[in-house]
Amino acid sequence: MHTWTVKTMTMLAAMLVAATISGCGDMPLERGVSGAGLGAAAGAVGGALVGAPGTGAAVGAAVGGAAGALTTRRQINFGRPIWQR
Repeated sequence: MHTWTVKTMTMLAAMLVAATISGCGDMPLERGVSGAGLGAAAGAVGGALVGAPGTGAAVGAAVGGAAGALTTRRQINFGRPIWQR
């Protein structure tokens, strides 16, 4: 029987979030929001591996949000946001 740990649940949640918002968008706000979501998911996974998923998610959200908002679609393009498909 498999016992679900906090790390396992955090990684599964992060993957679900990343899969749901995998589009970057065209406008700076859309790019910032999706970048923050992807960054938070990746940060939570990385943070969970060292015992601090909340801190990892916060740092990842800040870095991902800034990267999304400060870049153009030509520089980084993950396609149309899922809510526009």
